[in-house]
Amino acid sequence: MILEALTVGFIATNCYIVASDVSKRGMVVDPGAEAKAILKEIEKLQLKISLVVVTHSHFDHLGAVKALVDATGAKFAVGSGTSKAASGAIVKMVSAMTGGSIKTPDPDMVLTDGDVIDIDDLHFKVLFTPGHSPDEISLYGHGVLFSGDTLFNTGIGRTDFPGCSYKQLEESIRNKLYTLPDNTVVYPGHGPETTIGDEKRGNPFIR
Repeated sequence: MILEALTVGFIATNCYIVASDVSKRGMVVDPGAEAKAILKEIEKLQLKISLVVVTHSHFDHLGAVKALVDATGAKFAVGSGTSKAASGAIVKMVSAMTGGSIKTPDPDMVLTDGDVIDIDDLHFKVLFTPGHSPDEISLYGHGVLFSGDTLFNTGIGRTDFPGCSYKQLEESIRNKLYTLPDNTVVYPGHGPETTIGDEKRGNPFIR
């Protein structure tokens, strides 16, 4: 598996390029900003991007979605929570949160808990992990977890925004993430990577 991380935007969001090392097809997770830099890395790696996924609908995770979709022809996937939401609701949510400053295309895929993203020999399970955001998802497969803003290296996502809930976040981490193997490598939305085992032992917010 090919996995490249870029830190983009003024909030230093982690954007991940993930692809099959056999077919060179893959996806981009959380393209928060700097579309040109992301596209340059995709070109350097000689990849075909078929999917753009955001872990949640905060502006710092989706600022470059439209540019990437337009440039690559990739499909756009979002999390809906526990039920299949109308795609237009996601676009309206983003517009409301950003004052209309960020435009996103209508999602082609609305992901719910237990769905699987298949790209050739890559397979990532969708975990519904609300708390930091009501539509937050994490992606697990091949020994790695893309945790968005649910779980950080010795930290957790903020829960003081509208629609946030510390109780939900704690439940998401305990019931969905801490049940994964301890050696699972966690790639968060911000900051350095970690492992599930290290967070279970040392995260001061969810012990």
